[in-house]
Amino acid sequence: MIHTFKKVSAKTILTAMPDFFYNNKLYYNPVEFAMDRIGGTWKMPILWRLKDKVMRYGELKKDIPHITHKMLTSQLRELEEEGFIKRKVYAVVPPKVEYSITTRGKRAVMIVDIIRNYGLELMKEFGVEENKNTGTKNRK
Repeated sequence: MIHTFKKVSAKTILTAMPDFFYNNKLYYNPVEFAMDRIGGTWKMPILWRLKDKVMRYGELKKDIPHITHKMLTSQLRELEEEGFIKRKVYAVVPPKVEYSITTRGKRAVMIVDIIRNYGLELMKEFGVEENKNTGTKNRK
């Protein structure tokens, strides 16, 4: 597909939803790009937990009970590689690793908070109630 570019106003650029390539992947708009960075089942909950404190791997695993070790490790690596969290390794035995949020991660948490609040509103609208035993939600 060949793109032709025409002269557009600054207002058009600011309100556009352009498609573009990044790392050999076609994105159809900036929202898709952002959600590819922080979306999915686990990245937002990880960022949410790190927003106020530094946590070790075991603390994160305990605080997110449904995530597997493999998935937690994978998601932490991706978040670190993309600059949303920082990993600090201490040269001690047994090994000690701490995760903290970066400035980029804090900006993402502001968006996560908006999405979370919207999700809570939708849950009410769709009649979703919290399951008191597991902390999960069930539909009426």
